Order: sequence, then structure tokens, then C-alpha cells
Amino acid sequence: MDRQKLGNTGLEIMPLVFGGNVFGWTIDQQTSFDILDAFVDAGFDTIDTADCYSLWAPGNQGGESEAIIGNWLKARPGMRDKVKIFTKVGADLQQPGKKGLTANWIKQAIDESLARLQTDYVDLYFAHWPDPDTDYAETLQAFNELKQAGKIRAIGASNLNADQLQASLDSAKPLNITPYQVLQPEYNLYDRSGFEGTLQDLCVTENIGVVTYYSLASGFLSGKYRSKEDLGKSARGEGIGKYLDIKGHAMLATLDKVAEAHHAQPAEVALAWLMAARGVTAPIASATKAQHVSSFAKAAELRLTTEELALLTQAGI
Repeated sequence: MDRQKLGNTGLEIMPLVFGGNVFGWTIDQQTSFDILDAFVDAGFDTIDTADCYSLWAPGNQGGESEAIIGNWLKARPGMRDKVKIFTKVGADLQQPGKKGLTANWIKQAIDESLARLQTDYVDLYFAHWPDPDTDYAETLQAFNELKQAGKIRAIGASNLNADQLQASLDSAKPLNITPYQVLQPEYNLYDRSGFEGTLQDLCVTENIGVVTYYSLASGFLSGKYRSKEDLGKSARGEGIGKYLDIKGHAMLATLDKVAEAHHAQPAEVALAWLMAARGVTAPIASATKAQHVSSFAKAAELRLTTEELALLTQAGI
């Protein structure tokens, strides 16, 4: 595996980021520890989470994922120097005042995240969702103050379209402050229209790092779900039914064909396609079992031919 430069942040990361949305949701703390240990042992070094993970699970209030990561770091002295932590602010935590991208909330939210993570800084802090009620300038100035204070090392945004990202860049210039340096868009073999085109071009032109979420389309591209009967296999199943259309089945058939040629799994091929995509620094992927991590390592080593990449790309059109 080769390290990847994360835009102009000065950070370098391994080519796959672990998605911490599963911590405190589909897996408990001990299983989370086991998976994180396996992830680091496999040579990876970056974990993505958010202050709202996993608010949606019954009985949760948000912050569970960060807390589990923090407990893992505390239980493994010296680990913080070996890994990079990404987290986010801006989602609605369903508590008074705890949502959006105002300066006051960002400055409060980072301290709450750092306390849960049991660390003095995060490597990359994302604006999770656009906030139409707050100017980009206010948000970016708050992020820059956190950067100067040493609480964050780089600044990112998730879920911005091309116009929004350009507007944020334009807001930063006259203030002479650091703009968004990394984008986290939804992007995978199936869901491509939100990133490809103008937004992808902008990221490449401005040297903005890109880490993709839903990289396996909520698990659909693993090949685990091939019929409506399969949707009950996991807690994420209900969100996958939309992929079981003509396009989805054609895509699975192509993934199967390429995977067979490499003695690989469909998920490994789907992740390798993303790693080879123009402008993409690294996909984010989750796991619920430690053995899944070995598949991540295989994906990072998998080199698809030009013909295979074209075949996969065509299957998604």
C-alpha cells in the first residue's frame, strides 16, 4: 500500500479510511476495539467519525462512535501518534442549539468531540452538512481559529455540491484564511452523478482531497444483497432495496466477472475502482467483523487493468 497525499493539508494517509458510523450501532465496544486493532495491524492509519454517530440507533444520543474511539485510544498508549482521526460537526444532534455551522456551536462542538475522543486535536474537522443560515465566512473563520489553536489540523466539508464548494472557496480568499481542503462526497460505482463532472473537476483543479462515503453503496456492492430476501441480513438492509434494479444487477454481474479474474471479492473490486478514480484520495469503508479488514488490505493492493476499469465504469452508466 502507498500513502496518499490528502490534498494540500500536509497529511498523508493510507488509501482506505475506516468508517466509524458502525461503532455503537451495529457493533459494540469490544468488537469495535478488535476491528480497530486489526485495521491498524493491516497497515491502515485513518478513522472517520462524526459527533452525531450513532444518534439513529435506539437509546443513543450521539457521540457513541467518538466515545468508543476515545476509549480505544486510551487503552492503547501511543496509538494516537500512529493514527489520524477525522470527525464532523453540523448535523442536528436533536438538542437545543446543537446543530448547524455557527461559530459558537463549532467552538463548543469541537471541545465536546475532543473530550469524547480523549485527545487534544483531530487531524481533520469536517462541516458535515451545508448550513443555509450561516455564511461560509463565519464557519471558515471559526475553523481557522481552531486550527490556530491546535485543536484541528485540517478543514473539510461533506455533502457540498460544486456551486457550494466554489462559493466557500470564494469566501475564504478575501479573508486570507484556509478554505475547505478536503471534500467528503457520496460516491461509489452505482451513485456517481453527485460527484462526477463539475465537482470532481473543481476538486482536481484546486487540489482538494477527496474521501468518499457510502463507498460500497451501504454494502450493496459487496454482493451480499442480490434479492429482496437478502435485505434482512443486516441492520442496513432496508436502505439497500433501491439498488436492486436493472442497473444494480448488471453492476453486480460485472463486479463478479472482474473479481473472478483476480480471485477477489466484489467489494474489493468496487473499492479498487474508487481508489483508481480521478481525484479520489481514499474511500471510506466500514466493517462489522475483524476479518473484513483483510479484504480492505486486498483491495488496496488490487490493480485493475484499464479495460477492467472501463468495463466497471460502463456498468454504472
